[in-house]
Amino acid sequence: MNLVEELRWRGMIHDIMPGTEELLAKEQVTAYVGIDPTADSLHIGHLVGVMMLKRLQHAGHKPIALVGGATGMIGDPSGKSQERNLLDESTLRQNQEALKQQISRFLDFDTGASNRAVMVNNYDWMKEFTFLDFIRDIGKHITVNYMMAKDSVKKRLGADSKSGMSFTEFTYQLVQGYDFQVLYREHSCKLQMGGSDQWGNIVTGTELIRRIEKGEAFALTWPLITKADGGKFGKTEEGNVWLDPLRTTPYKFYQFWLNVSDEDAEKYLKIFTMLGKEEIEALLAEHGEAPHVRVMQKKLAEEITTLVHSREEYDMAVEASLILFGNGTTESLKSIREDVFLSVFEGVPQFEVPTSDMDQDVLELLAVETPVFSSKGEARRLISGGGVSINKQKLTGPEQRITSKDFINNKYLLVQKGKKNYFLIRVKET
Repeated sequence: MNLVEELRWRGMIHDIMPGTEELLAKEQVTAYVGIDPTADSLHIGHLVGVMMLKRLQHAGHKPIALVGGATGMIGDPSGKSQERNLLDESTLRQNQEALKQQISRFLDFDTGASNRAVMVNNYDWMKEFTFLDFIRDIGKHITVNYMMAKDSVKKRLGADSKSGMSFTEFTYQLVQGYDFQVLYREHSCKLQMGGSDQWGNIVTGTELIRRIEKGEAFALTWPLITKADGGKFGKTEEGNVWLDPLRTTPYKFYQFWLNVSDEDAEKYLKIFTMLGKEEIEALLAEHGEAPHVRVMQKKLAEEITTLVHSREEYDMAVEASLILFGNGTTESLKSIREDVFLSVFEGVPQFEVPTSDMDQDVLELLAVETPVFSSKGEARRLISGGGVSINKQKLTGPEQRITSKDFINNKYLLVQKGKKNYFLIRVKET
């Protein structure tokens, strides 16, 4: 398959300008995707654009990742109901460096290959551009009628809009269009790719290139990613799923993909992995024979977690999942890193005890020093019935004594009551 055929099979083409497929088939094409730098990490909503650049480079073309330092100071009206907070230059620069580190896991920036990736920041060519120069050199080429015809503008100016649109946001498509013109002139960039809500902004760029550079440029958009249940893709109860492990731990990242629906798993395998058609079709067939095994979700979680984090972090996430949901042991519990351990058991009831309480009878610890049980009698009955485990090991009887050696890393004691009720006892820091 050529690149466009592959993107069609993967469900990754929403609109494509006539001539784009022919261009990609006949020459090495430089193409770009704009990335919002308003945070110091990408979230999985950005992964579609990054994977598009990865597929482009994999097919032999040259990707440009454009960090929107200037446009990030304005705010894109597309798909928004109101303006967003604007950032200062120093924050945007810090964000840019953090984003490049993450994108480097997907794109080759460093080899001598002719299609090595490039990262640019549109603030670099906008910062010295005065307002008068901009409206004289760029603004005169695009009419207000043309700009108002765009869907992103119409929606914000329509009868249902409460906030309207500021002049700042109204000019966004001109600034983005100028980005395309600069990249066309300085990098021979002929193609811009983006989400379907970006079509109007991208076409403004092709129009500027036609009018000012007397050249021809092209546009390709992908459909906005949705969930089968209608929920917003990439959102959890805690908010965005980030690529930064300090914002979303690799374990939680892995769990997000592991828990998607069958319908979404099939779609996401095509969008977010480099697996080929035959591999994905084989996974679909295998999944169909035993859906409860969730082979699609497991492969999806493996591919993306490894790509975004590492094989080591993926293995750790799998081990942690087995501890929580499978037949974990005291040894396996002690083998995982402290940050992974805390991530797995984040949200379970936690109680602190002083160092002096690390050595005592189990009934005293679980029913007096901590409220794991409401009474010693309740604790005695459940322990005698084999229903209580400490660090994944069943207690032998209510007379058992807990010592400091039982605490993981001299800090944590994991109590399991029944099959699903976990409690974490922590040694109080002095």
